[in-house]
Amino acid sequence: MSYSTETSNQSDIWAITTDLTTLRQKLLDLFCRLAYQEGDFVLSSGQRSFYYINGKQVTLHPQGALAVGRLLLHLLPIDTQGVAGLTLGADPIVSAVSVVSVYENRLLPALIIRKEAKGHGTMAYIEGPTLPAGAKVVVLEDVVTTGQSALKAVERLQAAGYTVNRVISLIDRLQGGAELYKSAGLQFDALFSIQDLQEEYRKIAGKR
Repeated sequence: MSYSTETSNQSDIWAITTDLTTLRQKLLDLFCRLAYQEGDFVLSSGQRSFYYINGKQVTLHPQGALAVGRLLLHLLPIDTQGVAGLTLGADPIVSAVSVVSVYENRLLPALIIRKEAKGHGTMAYIEGPTLPAGAKVVVLEDVVTTGQSALKAVERLQAAGYTVNRVISLIDRLQGGAELYKSAGLQFDALFSIQDLQEEYRKIAGKR
């Protein structure tokens, strides 16, 4: 579906509502309308799937980014000192949470984890402010399938001396990611499961 903005009055709801349940529902609707497709797809994991979720259609959408930032910030433990994720899917997510954190007076820096070390300069895997040794960082992800992408980010952060024990995703495809994180001693949360998304998608399709 092509990009469109809502009217100014409707748009204001995304920014001023204090009801996170309403905001969560609006974000789910946006995922169904912009990000979810059905067909024949090959995922980054190599698995084939009859559906595909292009999370960046939502996380790079102005209202979607705002909702993502507000909702994920609410899920972060109070002692969180930074948010991070593997490029590219997590880039707009960690940025949104970091920006929203200013308005909530929590000031959480965002870190972006490269898939390969930087080829020049510092040769770093991690981009962003240098946090204190042992800082508690939460890894964020858009869509979790097998869980390998976020786990790679966790390992890079831990190797850099940060404390990481939690992964939060926008959508869990329920294909082994949660089990992988549990085996690695990580807590895992997701805003939506694929079941949530598909149920809402069917409702919207039925109204067309």
